[in-house]
Amino acid sequence: MTAPLTPPPPPHDHSAHSQSPSPHEGWPPRSDVAGSGYGHEVYEQDGPGMKTELREAAVITVAVAVCGVLLGVLWNWLAPRIPLVADVVDGSWVVYVKDTEGEQAIGVDGTFTLLALAFGAVTALAVFLWRRRGGAPLVVALALGGLLGSLLAWRLGMWLGPADDVLAHAKEVGKGVTFSAPLKLGAKGALLAWSVGALLIHLGLTALFGPRDPEIQTQ
Repeated sequence: MTAPLTPPPPPHDHSAHSQSPSPHEGWPPRSDVAGSGYGHEVYEQDGPGMKTELREAAVITVAVAVCGVLLGVLWNWLAPRIPLVADVVDGSWVVYVKDTEGEQAIGVDGTFTLLALAFGAVTALAVFLWRRRGGAPLVVALALGGLLGSLLAWRLGMWLGPADDVLAHAKEVGKGVTFSAPLKLGAKGALLAWSVGALLIHLGLTALFGPRDPEIQTQ
């Protein structure tokens, strides 16, 4: 006589119970949220927040604009001088440009433009090294700070340069004596060189070395 063959009881599946959250836990489970770090990565990509970005933008605007003092000093120091000479005709003082074929006036504008482009590149690099990301507030801060710095440099360079009253200066130095014309910016478009240079350099640095968006991995 043989004993009846009875099938063994099915194994108890613990995986379904172990993976399902308890009624007291929220969804997703706490371990998934804390361990994955997904929320932290999103925070890093979105940036520190609009208030912080606006505060940083204000600091950058002021710092870049203050650099205009150095630009004005360098422009006054490096810009070529336009020689003038005075004469007395029928009892009236007349001032002439001594070198009518000279290109000093173009050199004055060119010097300001080149210096402004250099300042734009330096300030853009400094901002990028300080905050390795882009964003509208930083871009606006660079553009506005560069424009304010250029205006400050323009007015400061003129103030540091030769006297604005050409006739009074001619009478002071005397007839036939060569003196320098006031430092003036003929091409007002040079005031935008700082902002344009800063924006282009910062855009290039951000595109080449800025943070990348995380790649989405599909299973």
